[in-house]
Amino acid sequence: MKTVQLMIVKKELDLLKKHLKDSNLSDYNKTQLLAELDSAMVVKESELPDDAVCIGSEVEIQEVVTGKKYTFQIVLPAEANMKVNKMSVFAPIGTALLGYRAGSEVQWEMPDGLKTFSILKVSHQNK
Repeated sequence: MKTVQLMIVKKELDLLKKHLKDSNLSDYNKTQLLAELDSAMVVKESELPDDAVCIGSEVEIQEVVTGKKYTFQIVLPAEANMKVNKMSVFAPIGTALLGYRAGSEVQWEMPDGLKTFSILKVSHQNK
């Protein structure tokens, strides 16, 4: 799997770093997330590419092994509601995708094991 540099805005970087400090993520995910955040390219919101995942993005992903597709919007925890496909940024897959771009593959330890996801499409309602 190719390593891709994350592109992230400062307020979301700070939010993830705080979450990392206070979270109960697995050691694998903490190590991976810390390495990704330390090497992330911090950009202004206006400079964030249209296909980069951020809070508010609608994302279509596909699990590589099963081919199953999922579409949801990444939101702050208070707005999360999977009945209307709104995933918390702090849910394992929400945290895993933040900062990646369409076309990337992301590997993350989920509650049921290590999974690889392809990011098929990213769109922004507020851009």
